[in-house]
Amino acid sequence: MHSILLASASERRREMLSELSKVDGFEVIFRTLKVQEPEPTNSLEVNLQVEATCMHKARAAALQFASLEERTIGMIVVSDTLVEDPDDCRAALGKPSDKISAASTLIRLSGRRHKVWSSTAIITRNGPGMEVGQGWRATMWTDFSIVEFDEIGMEVMEDLIGGESWVGKAGGYDLAGKAGSFSRVIEGTDVTVLGFSERAFSEIKKLHSR
Repeated sequence: MHSILLASASERRREMLSELSKVDGFEVIFRTLKVQEPEPTNSLEVNLQVEATCMHKARAAALQFASLEERTIGMIVVSDTLVEDPDDCRAALGKPSDKISAASTLIRLSGRRHKVWSSTAIITRNGPGMEVGQGWRATMWTDFSIVEFDEIGMEVMEDLIGGESWVGKAGGYDLAGKAGSFSRVIEGTDVTVLGFSERAFSEIKKLHSR
């Protein structure tokens, strides 16, 4: 049975596929993409931004993992997640660069609802979808969930910022971590918030069970 290669440094994505592999019995290999992610822009709606970045990653993965030693890989998975500003569908709240930007982002989300978009591409050699190079083809799914925040008190905010739970997280928070105490998914699924399109995640299970 061919392995699945997850091209992502995301701890949550790796955990989710690891758990899936324990249930369904397939091997998952983890690699990090050697490509710079595009910076969020206000020129496109956030759902289009996340799709563009996912396709950028898909092309980079096809090139990076085309070598002979990767021939046992039956499927490559890449994904991107962006948090949409509550007031602007063109403004993405990306990964904070420092404590000040993390605090600013969390204050903006405090006591409000926002959308989280995840776009995931499944890349195979003989499957359907768009040609992304080196004989690989990609099919992409994009989903969103709505997350509701309670008001974040000063003590909790200080713990979040000081504990650096915001590092590397779109929107500056981790639903499966400390943010779970004051936030909840009110539409959609946790899977989408944590890093995968829900439909793509289901498709991974379906494709690998054939």
